[in-house]
Amino acid sequence: MSPQEFGNASELLRRVTVQVRGPGSSAGSGSGVVWSADGLLVTNAHVTRGDHAAVELWDGRRLEAAVTARDPRRDLAALRVPAGDLPAATPRDSDTLRPGELVIAVGNPLGFIGALTTGVVHAVGPLPAIGPQSWVQAGVRLAPGNSGGPLADATGRIVGINTMIAGGLALAVPSNAVCRFLRQGASGPYLGVTVRPIPLRVDGRRTLGLLVLEITPGSPAQTASLFVGDVLLAAQDRTFRSPDDLSRAIAAGGLVRVRFLRGKSTVLREVAVRLGTSRAEAA
Repeated sequence: MSPQEFGNASELLRRVTVQVRGPGSSAGSGSGVVWSADGLLVTNAHVTRGDHAAVELWDGRRLEAAVTARDPRRDLAALRVPAGDLPAATPRDSDTLRPGELVIAVGNPLGFIGALTTGVVHAVGPLPAIGPQSWVQAGVRLAPGNSGGPLADATGRIVGINTMIAGGLALAVPSNAVCRFLRQGASGPYLGVTVRPIPLRVDGRRTLGLLVLEITPGSPAQTASLFVGDVLLAAQDRTFRSPDDLSRAIAAGGLVRVRFLRGKSTVLREVAVRLGTSRAEAA
């Protein structure tokens, strides 16, 4: 690939990358990708903590976006803006991605619009500390504001949605998982929380906690008086080894018993939650 071809691919990526702000926020809170020319956008669920968001396109236009679907299990959200004929991303089959390939990340880190960084793919697959879900793991530098932006191959085709850093590597939701989410949405029983795994020591023992980052308004979690900042430790009397342990407990439906810590207290609390069912929001 010539430098000119690489430059053209980079410019295309900048044009399909948007800035996403939460309601009432003056600072950029994350990034997103124009997935189709008719105004369908994709970002991380943790970037859009509500039903609406403010979006700024590459040409400076500012539009209000409606959140049409959300899946905190994969940290994905779909948005719709009232615009057409937009430059749109071209997804690639992420199953064809191989270690050593050059990848490009674009986003809006720390207020720098359209910042670009490059690196190589280290692996495509699960991380034992996070769970069985697959990630594109790449040696690219991400910063706050990159979340929700595109990870692309050297030709500009999207291979993932940048989500977080773990073990010094950038983790992106594979493009195939994004396409499934857009086709099917999130479905089944749901609790209504967005969580992030954190290591803990409880009663002198190492364990995994799930820090609650977001509570969906009107969800079973809110009804059960779970709060942002609570740390979930177990479901159905089973401690967590990965976030998917919570997902499996939820998938069974019905009533789920959740054990958690709140604030600086070391006292364990427990609540029984009657799960709901939704196609638009699930966790």
